[in-house]
Amino acid sequence: MSIEQQEKRRALGFVAPALLWTCAFFLVPFAVMVLLSLAHLEGREIIQSYDLGNYLKIFTEPSLFKGIVVSLEITLIVTIISVLLAWPLAWIIATQVPEKYQRLAIMLAVLPFWTSYVVRSYSWALVLGQQGVLMQMLMGIGFLDEPIQIMATRGATVIGFVHFFVMLLTLTIYSNLIQLSPNYARAAADLGASGWNTFRLVILPLTLPGIMTGAFLTFVLCIGDYITPQILGGNNELTMPQLIMLQLGRRGDFPMASALSVILMLLVTLAYAATARWLKMERV
Repeated sequence: MSIEQQEKRRALGFVAPALLWTCAFFLVPFAVMVLLSLAHLEGREIIQSYDLGNYLKIFTEPSLFKGIVVSLEITLIVTIISVLLAWPLAWIIATQVPEKYQRLAIMLAVLPFWTSYVVRSYSWALVLGQQGVLMQMLMGIGFLDEPIQIMATRGATVIGFVHFFVMLLTLTIYSNLIQLSPNYARAAADLGASGWNTFRLVILPLTLPGIMTGAFLTFVLCIGDYITPQILGGNNELTMPQLIMLQLGRRGDFPMASALSVILMLLVTLAYAATARWLKMERV
């Protein structure tokens, strides 16, 4: 056996446990879920029919199709707002905060990650409720005469998501910004570029890997989240995770829940395909 073959076998030995783990706990369950999505429920019995009936029902029944639309709308809104808020914050930390204090600033930025996800959601429920801190403050200063409805709306869900994902995006963008040499901006200025053109043509393109990495993570975590929409959004607009839980918990319709889950996985795959170019740049 040649040295090259020995190296390949040794490499395969190192990779094999990870491959087996992925196969056992991702590929096999996913294949089972796909097969189950091709079945249908009759009474309380699951009939394996190998047809696309569940998928056709999802795209023809308004209540189910709306769940896909609502999930995509909320996810895109959260992602865009989080990027717009995170980029300036990351820029301030990377360029305006002295280097010796940047670690402290980053630590303060990630404080939301130290709190339970459920606790954060219920905390926002206390803030945004009609008798919550925000309403009491606005009525106290005379801005409102009576409380308005924010809880159990899409706005409350977006606020809860943005609070979390701004910090995630700040980290990914900051990791790009600290690698940029100040000479890029100086060179652009020497060539006559204005501050806006320097940002638009030099700084922003160089930070796209960090932006797209954070945006992809935000998309994946947001579109698959059940807790925040359930606590803050109520049941007025059901997202895909809520619909999946509804099929499982109340109806026991595992085939329909599987079909919805497969569509959710396909949406995540499409998001990865759309950002793969920048994700590869980030890994490099």
